[in-house]
Parts: sequence; C-alpha cells; structure tokens
Amino acid sequence: MKTIKVNHLARVEGDGGITVEFDGNKLTKVNVDIFEGPRLIEALAVGKTAHEMNSITPRICAICTVSHKNASVRASDRALAIPETDKTCSSRELMHLGEIIESHSLHVFALALPDFLGYPNVIAMVDKYKDVVVQALNLKKFGNRIMQILNGKFIHGENAVAGGFGKFPTKDELLEIKKTAESFLDFAIAATDIVGGLEMPTYLEEETVFGCCNPDNKNEFGYWGDSIIISDGTIIPALEYKENLIERVVPHSFAKRSLYKGKPFNVTALARLINLGDRLQGKAGEFYRKYRNDRWTRNPFFNNLAQCIEMIYCLEKIPVVVDKLLKMEDTEIQQPTRMDGRGVGLVEAPRGLLVHDYTFKDGKITDCNIITPTAYNLDDLEKYIGIAAKNLNDAGEETDTIRFELEKIARAYDPCISCATHLVSVVKK
Repeated sequence: MKTIKVNHLARVEGDGGITVEFDGNKLTKVNVDIFEGPRLIEALAVGKTAHEMNSITPRICAICTVSHKNASVRASDRALAIPETDKTCSSRELMHLGEIIESHSLHVFALALPDFLGYPNVIAMVDKYKDVVVQALNLKKFGNRIMQILNGKFIHGENAVAGGFGKFPTKDELLEIKKTAESFLDFAIAATDIVGGLEMPTYLEEETVFGCCNPDNKNEFGYWGDSIIISDGTIIPALEYKENLIERVVPHSFAKRSLYKGKPFNVTALARLINLGDRLQGKAGEFYRKYRNDRWTRNPFFNNLAQCIEMIYCLEKIPVVVDKLLKMEDTEIQQPTRMDGRGVGLVEAPRGLLVHDYTFKDGKITDCNIITPTAYNLDDLEKYIGIAAKNLNDAGEETDTIRFELEKIARAYDPCISCATHLVSVVKK
C-alpha cells in the first residue's frame, strides 16, 4: 500500500488536504479532504428579512463578499418581486467587475503563477519579476477600491441591498474608476501573454462538462442570469437547479458535492469561456481566439489563462459601465411588492457558479440553500487528481513530484475553502 498525503494545501483559501492511495499500481482512493467545519448559514437565515440576509451572507467569504452580496440581493429581489432599476443593475455590475479583478489578480499572480515559474511563493518572484508582482498587487488594490466605492467597504460592505443602493458613486469616483481601469489594460494584456505562453501539463487530460450562468442577453458575456448553461447545450432554469445539479455528501468532507447526470462538472472561469467565450469582443475576444484550443475542455490548468482573459474583459467593460452610469439619475431603494415567494439568485463568483435560494413567508425567510463554486467543483477536482496520480505513478515519478503536481491541480481550480494556509507533508506507507 502506498499513500500520498497532502495534509494541508498551500496557497489556497482554507484548510484542506489530499489523500491518494495505491494498492500496487491500482489507484484505490482519491479524496480532497475538507477540514473546515459546517458554517450553518442556511440555519441562521431562517426568520431573517431580506435586508438582514443581504448583510449576513457576504460574511461567508472575505474574497467573494460581493458575489455573495449580489447573489443574495438577486434572490431577494426575485422572491419578493422587488423591481431592479437600470441604475441599480449597472452599479451592481460595476461592483462585481471589481471583485473579479481583485480575486483573479490574487489567484493568478500570487497563488498559481509561482507553480509554473519554479518559485515557492510570490515573494520569491520579486527579484526577477518585480514589475509583474508590483503591478499585480496594484491591480488587486484597484479591484478593492471599486468594491469600496460601490459597497462602502473593501469587504462586507453594506451599501448594496435588495432593491438598490444606500448611496451611488459620485461623478468623480466613477471617473477615477474609469481612468484607472484604462491604465491597467496594457498590463493585463502582457500578463495574459505570459500565462498563455506557459506549457500546461498533459498528464491529466480527459473531457469534462462545464456549467455557468446564462446571461439574460444571449449575445453578451456576463456574470449572472436566470438560467444555467451546460456545455452539452442544456439550459437549466434557475428554479430547477436542484433537480439537475444533484447535491450529495461524502464521509471525508464537510462540504457538499454535486453531480450533473451522475458525473462531475466544472464551474470555474474556464467554464465561462468554454460556454460563453465566443461572445467576447475587443481585446478579450482577441485573446480568447488567440489561445482557445481543444485542450481547454480536457485540462483544468487552462483556468489560470481563462482568468487572465477575464481580467482583460473586466478592464474593457468597466469604462462602458461607467459611461452608462454617468448618464443615469440616482434612484430610490425599491420596495417589495409581495411578502411571500421563492427566489434563486445565480451569480458567477470569480471561482464559478454561486447559488442563493431563498423562500419567504410574511417577509421572513423560511427556507434557504446556498451552494458555492468550490462545492460544485470538488468532484471534478477529485476526478483530475485521480487521473494525474495514476498517470504520474505509472510513469515512475517520485512521491514528492506527484504530491506537488496534485497540489498544483488543486490550486488551478482556485478553491475557496476559507482563509487559512499551512505547510504540506507527504506520508508514504
């Protein structure tokens, strides 16, 4: 019996590990172990109003705080039939673009890129890649700045609520956002060429299924909608997600899993580009068409490149959204037109498909279900770790090499377990 064990995944958000076991050359066990305890957010939701829930759920995560906010307000709006003004919709979009930039820049440059450039961490890259590291950190800071302006704080902001915003950005703040976005575009393009030029490993390749939000405007790329699009062509209405993306539990993890037609599926940024990439215009569309190839549907490492292309998209989209907002008058927070109902908020968090599902009775939540991208991705992640472990072991690779490659696969999914980082050890039996 041979066991390869990663006790604590490094350079991911949260406390997780990997266990792979072999009996001779036969792969007998593949576990992505999640050590974080249950958060019980759904239980806390019961009895809460929409505004209370809009405040609670962003605290699920300090990285994807805006995604949880937007999913929460969209679920509330739909359940209580709260109108969404054009000004509110565009402001939510701008806030969301800021989070995508903030999260992607952190993951690509600080968490994933060291793996491919031969460094243990981003600090070690400074001597040779100082300009890249400094610009990446500044880009992350810019994403945080957008969230601060729109939502009131860098994290866990309270300005966005169901029905609107407590305060809209000023003209000067909007112009600041537009000018800064334009200044970062050249860097994002150069960085995409760096990541696009990296050689992606072939030891794990196998086809998988991809799912993401289907934007309401079918001709545009975007980060939310009222249905889910699957790479096999299936369209799943928001209210039917439970019947199609089937949740389950496994004994080695506190996180739920989900299967589509009995099989794992991928909901990362790569899924968005697989399903919606042909809609990209401008430089983002140019780079999508430059780097898109058949290996994307077989290799999760291309998620890193997909995130780079999305950063270009966001930086190009921000000035467009700002120009729209500059022409709009501020609107009041809209109120519920009913007190009973169910609403599902589908949002593309940086890491993928996020679902908030609320049922209200007399203005209070009676039932809540929240599914995060990492929960959707875990079965797919285990699938590729198993393929890689088997192929690398058959090729006679050393245990340390296999362990590193398995960690690298996990990091490619940009998992958000929570906020903890530890060392890694390998155990052989």
